[in-house]
Amino acid sequence: MKDLRRLLALYRPYRAWIALGIALSTATALSNVALLALSGWFIASMALAGLGTQLFNFFTPAAAIRGLAILRSLARYLERLVTHDATLRLLSELRIWFYERLEPLAPAGLRIHRRGDLLSRMRADIDSLDNFYLRILAPSASAALSLMLLTGFLATFSLPIAAVTAAGLLIAGVGLPLLMLGLGRRAGGQAVALRGALRAAVTDGTRGAAELRAFGATPRQTARIDALSDRLIDRQRHLARLKGVSVTLSTLTAPLAMVAALLLAIPMVGRGDLSPPDTAMIALFVLAAFEAIATLPPAFQALGETLAAARRIFEIADTPAPVADPSAPEPTPTRHDIRAKGLCLRYRPQNALALDHLSLHLQQGEVLALKGLTGAGKTSIFNAILRFHDYQSGSLQIGSTEVSALSGAQIRGLCAVVDQHGHLFNTTIRDNLRLARPEADDAALRRALEDAALWEEVRAFPRGLDTFVGEAGARLSGGQARRLIVARALLKDAPILLLDEPTENLDAASEDRVIAALRRLVAGRTVLLISHRPRTLALADRVLTIDKGRVAAPSPKDRGARLARA
Repeated sequence: MKDLRRLLALYRPYRAWIALGIALSTATALSNVALLALSGWFIASMALAGLGTQLFNFFTPAAAIRGLAILRSLARYLERLVTHDATLRLLSELRIWFYERLEPLAPAGLRIHRRGDLLSRMRADIDSLDNFYLRILAPSASAALSLMLLTGFLATFSLPIAAVTAAGLLIAGVGLPLLMLGLGRRAGGQAVALRGALRAAVTDGTRGAAELRAFGATPRQTARIDALSDRLIDRQRHLARLKGVSVTLSTLTAPLAMVAALLLAIPMVGRGDLSPPDTAMIALFVLAAFEAIATLPPAFQALGETLAAARRIFEIADTPAPVADPSAPEPTPTRHDIRAKGLCLRYRPQNALALDHLSLHLQQGEVLALKGLTGAGKTSIFNAILRFHDYQSGSLQIGSTEVSALSGAQIRGLCAVVDQHGHLFNTTIRDNLRLARPEADDAALRRALEDAALWEEVRAFPRGLDTFVGEAGARLSGGQARRLIVARALLKDAPILLLDEPTENLDAASEDRVIAALRRLVAGRTVLLISHRPRTLALADRVLTIDKGRVAAPSPKDRGARLARA
């Protein structure tokens, strides 16, 4: 019920659309029942009139039948139009709502989730929520309204007939679906989880296809995907069997209710309490009434799977942000030197300190390089500066303002980042650059590319700035991709620059071009550089060695190199 209430709360802004869709769905169901019942009454009356046993007004019911036929078609068209339009609007808003809660978790809060599983939650699970309005909420509300109105109409003729019909409708529309919901809840939840696991496995297999082939692990990955697929199909087959049983029992309930209604109506005809045409109308009315609740069994069956998908989405949405912005951030600093004093950072309570009372001072306009073994804590300094992780004690300041007193948006507005894993989106060069400055014109893009020594190559592409870079920049060489990331940082023109192994995994020629671009990028900025490559370290004014989360004492070799640069 908690998940159901939360879903209803998310849908509240569209309650007018939802109400209109329910009203049109109810109108469709009622017009359908009325059309069949009135047609039965009309045919029976015509037959009796032909035998000369009664007289009746031919034109009024004939016009009503035509009107109901038109109303049913029009209501059905408008109902499909409104409900599907509302569903698409809801899904788009749900994706935005989910992303707004996902974005503050990156990167620290998302590391426990696999990428494929996150993608499944963002796409498949949210897509599953279209069931809630289109196949659950609107049909259930429409069926409830129709049931009350239909049984109320029958009660004007006979309370026992109305009671029998209501009982049949409740059995077919509520009793059987609730039974099937209980039987299918576990399978529905398992189907959602298996679907997410299957998408994650397929994503991993696609992204890591080269490594799988290199290590001969492709058959194992294929077998794992096949096993997940077989388990998913088994759960789906179980749900399909339940649906078949539900539909069969629901279909049998309708004629049984009609027979019971006739058994009650026939004695009333003998007593003169009911006319023969009314008896025909009631029989067809009861039979058609079950079409008004025909959507309830699949709605209840879809409810289990939909709520399971909702729980997976709420699990992410309810995750607290690993770093909370201050309620009243300090003004953005105008000086951009960085000072750490006794800085301690631990990623998890059970982990060792990643930064252990680290102290350093990076002056404004200085290029400070950090080197050290993997796991020494270099990247942890970046994480603390960018507020990707909170530090537990000590001080970290930009200018004279504590980093923890600034919002993440303020910090990231001051900083530009270039690293070996910098992401390029599967769109054009122009769009990838404008990620840094959306309002930048082509002249500004060209200047950034020229400073990154990439303009001539981009101009030679057939589509120039409109060239698609491919997934993660796959259509560019390693050096071109890295220089495009440098150009993006140049376009942002941030006063603080964080460089994390910017020339890693490049050949000598590409490294030369990237270093030349970096030399223009670091000019006049406060720069913190992580690298172990001597040619990249040559960009720095100073070099510090980080060891076990602390600044290590400089070795004689480091002191000699510093004196040589001086």
